[in-house]
Amino acid sequence: MTAAAKKKAPAPKTPRKKVAATSSGAGAKGVGYALAWLEKNGSKAVRESMLRFNIPQDKAFGVPMNRIQALARELGRNHELAQALWDSARYEARLLAAFVDDPARVTAAQMDRWRRDFDNWAVVDTLCFALFDKTKDAWKMVDKWAKLQDEFGKRAAYALIWSLSVHDKAAGDAQFMKALALIERGAGDERHFVKKAVNMALRAIGKRNPAMNKAAIAVARRLAASTEATPRWNGKDALRELTSPSVVRRLAKR
Repeated sequence: MTAAAKKKAPAPKTPRKKVAATSSGAGAKGVGYALAWLEKNGSKAVRESMLRFNIPQDKAFGVPMNRIQALARELGRNHELAQALWDSARYEARLLAAFVDDPARVTAAQMDRWRRDFDNWAVVDTLCFALFDKTKDAWKMVDKWAKLQDEFGKRAAYALIWSLSVHDKAAGDAQFMKALALIERGAGDERHFVKKAVNMALRAIGKRNPAMNKAAIAVARRLAASTEATPRWNGKDALRELTSPSVVRRLAKR
């Protein structure tokens, strides 16, 4: 055997681990990538349009929702990335966090922690409809947040009822009867962002099925008979939709 043949064959190279596409760090497609993407895809026109919808623009890039959702699909579900996006405090990053977080890993403590940062209705509603209503503690937080005094925290309770009315197909009527009691108690809150969420929650429950329609109409009629302006508006506005021919026809088919 020659000297060359006696030489030990070189060990095969271990393939380098690929950075996960949904890494929360500064690697490929982590939080750094996401923030840079949002900044690149933002526009002054979108930022300025936000003011018409009462959304603060001081921490916004100006990215439309459909582009944020496209980025979320690219990134995929990642709990750690969602946390990093939320901690950036940028408006679109927080919306993006709602789409990339894993509902199975979201705890009640996280929901409360993020709720304390709420400063506009758009983040509240996006979190409730895209993430919080899919968590195991959603109904628990409804009860807790309905007792809050801050405007956006309380809105979150009713936005969550609204979204659960649409998305929680497994919940029984008893759960929504409890929600109607919360709605009736909260219907006198004059603050714009609470009042609107209470109204939408009442209307959503009333469109769930015939039994809930009847129960929601009863609540709406009591509110409409109030001597106070805010509950009266909530009741009358809900009655217009819940007794409309289109809703009656749709529910008759169920």
